[in-house]
Amino acid sequence: MKQFPKFLTAFLFVTLQTFASSFEKEMDTDNGPLNDFQTISDTLRNSQPNGMVSFVEAAKASMPAVVHIKIRFKSSANYGASGSGVIISEDGYIATNNHVVENASQIDVILPDKRAYKAKLIGRDPNTDLALIKVEASNLPVAKFGNSDALQIGEWVLAVGFPLSLNTTVTAGIVSAKARSIGIINRKGEGIPDYDQQPTGNTAVESFIQTDAAINPGNSGGALVNTDGELIGINSAIASQTGSFAGYAFAIPVNLAKKILDDLRIYGTVKRGVLGVSFPSPSAEDQYIIQHGLNPANIKGVYLTGVLPGSAASEAGLKEGDIIKSIDGISLNYSTEFTERIARHKPGDVITLNYIRNGVSGTISVTLKGEESSKPVSKANQLLEINSQLGATFAPLSNEIKQRFGLKAGVQVTNVRNGGFFEQIGIPVGTVIAFINGHSINDTGDIDSALSSAQSGLIRIFAIAPDGSKVVFDFSMGT
Repeated sequence: MKQFPKFLTAFLFVTLQTFASSFEKEMDTDNGPLNDFQTISDTLRNSQPNGMVSFVEAAKASMPAVVHIKIRFKSSANYGASGSGVIISEDGYIATNNHVVENASQIDVILPDKRAYKAKLIGRDPNTDLALIKVEASNLPVAKFGNSDALQIGEWVLAVGFPLSLNTTVTAGIVSAKARSIGIINRKGEGIPDYDQQPTGNTAVESFIQTDAAINPGNSGGALVNTDGELIGINSAIASQTGSFAGYAFAIPVNLAKKILDDLRIYGTVKRGVLGVSFPSPSAEDQYIIQHGLNPANIKGVYLTGVLPGSAASEAGLKEGDIIKSIDGISLNYSTEFTERIARHKPGDVITLNYIRNGVSGTISVTLKGEESSKPVSKANQLLEINSQLGATFAPLSNEIKQRFGLKAGVQVTNVRNGGFFEQIGIPVGTVIAFINGHSINDTGDIDSALSSAQSGLIRIFAIAPDGSKVVFDFSMGT
């Protein structure tokens, strides 16, 4: 029997808890609808005469456009939370995190020069943890967009924000990884979730830039910039077991943020193109590929585990078992890269996919559909598909099991089918499923309800192994 995973790092949002945060951002006038935002044209210096890297000019260029965001909630006269934001237009558009402004009844913005404004929420996108707000002002300093695709592992970056109630703070580090998925978007609360504090179902897009630049509570919504002072990410999360910085931080790539912010500015919501395929979640990719008799080292791309009937992928001829090698000529190494690339497109966009089927290469053009048109016609068929991929059966918990683990609800895995997701990642019979996508599970009917509410994208399951180990794992339904 396979060993059940016993370790889970607590990934935390860079939370809002009464901390200040501020940051700056500049935009590239050659990229998309945000072109009409005014940009800074200063030439930035990234090295000193002795050849050493200097962060001075990058800090000077970025700090003026980083703002402190303070939040009030209903029935509260005091500020309940705060974060950072990045000014992206002279007339007051500001990018920040969704979790900074979510549920806010009042949003106040304080500039580095102490000018204060009340902000209006333009739009939020929980699936990328981005939001756009606006203040009524003119001639504001703005940040310049860089190119997150060109960012390289090992490259120096700066994080700018208002951590721990301090004034504008700049920290330096390197890019330690790209295209990271950490299962943090739309999570309620902090740390490893308690039984009453579970992540919700979502179609989250996670392809974070990972850096070791120090980020703490209050940095949320602040900027990650390169040594030219160009914005290459919006800081969003940290990896920590204490709530404070512990070595890793995560930022939303600016090339993804551009599309989301454009949509929020123009439509007030995000117009997301959907391909209609599923693939293993990042944590289970290798196990799934090995289970199918393949060597992960030989799979340079994304292995499709399913194609939704009636979807853009289905109409273009993609099939289960295809390996997507590239999208629009860009090679793929991880499913997170694939998800991000799709998320940059809107319904009606045409993409070119290179794939391998039974060892033979092919190229296909696909016209992406909207989210509504890509949903299954029948919820019953959707549930059958999801349950089939999970590959497990369940039964209600006995009173003895409830008492043993201190549970009020849950179901127990009674059978694990060969080839299913549970079997591939080593979930043994006897495991207790306590929550699915934030829903408490009391019986098999609750499982169907929780899975149905997920619709597509990420299904997150909170489980307890027979030995008492608590584990959160993700099941991706694709994009």
